[in-house]
Amino acid sequence: MSRRGADSAGNSKVFESFEALRRMFDRLPDEFSADDVGRTGITGSRRHMLVRHFAEHPSFDCTITRRNPLTAEKTGESACEQPVGSEEGEVVVGD
Repeated sequence: MSRRGADSAGNSKVFESFEALRRMFDRLPDEFSADDVGRTGITGSRRHMLVRHFAEHPSFDCTITRRNPLTAEKTGESACEQPVGSEEGEVVVGD
């Protein structure tokens, strides 16, 4: 995974396979933030890039629920049924 337009290796994180990325996603809680991604060893802006990647990639069932702090919620069968936006922060409303 790499950031589009990035010239330095500091903006890339190598996963051995897509399955390794899938395992990382599966280990995240049903609602996760960039801080949760950071607990896996990924640092800096790459944490936010991964949260956005999970939300935008069709292979991952999740959506961004807040922009500040950047937070996503899993929407697949493994996700708990919880109301979105029940905590403080900016709530993202789908169209």
